[in-house]
Amino acid sequence: MGFGTAVSTVFKKYGGFSGRARRSEYWWWTLFVGIVTIAAVLMDGSSGTDVADGTGPVQGLVTLALLLPNLTVTVRRLHDTGRSGWRVLFGIVPVVGFILLLVWTVQDSDPLSNRFGFSPKEASPWSTW
Repeated sequence: MGFGTAVSTVFKKYGGFSGRARRSEYWWWTLFVGIVTIAAVLMDGSSGTDVADGTGPVQGLVTLALLLPNLTVTVRRLHDTGRSGWRVLFGIVPVVGFILLLVWTVQDSDPLSNRFGFSPKEASPWSTW
């Protein structure tokens, strides 16, 4: 899965917590969020609208707009590794939560179907019909 396909897939599944997301989809999305966030910070800085803490209105709007799709792709990525999406709440815990989420999102997918659906790496058994 390439960059454009991953970003469009995440936006198509906007708000969809069910299913699974491949590693490539998750990491291309993470790169997209990083690029858009940097662009928003630069726009705020160049227009002089950044506040003392470094967050300006453009960055705030971008963060708000990307919050739900970022959450959903992370939950679907956890599903792909066979974990409950509720584990995304570990991200609230400083440092340790970040490290746990990083380890879980880097891990390879379950090669077979799990309780969250068919493996996105493999063709669906229904695709041969």
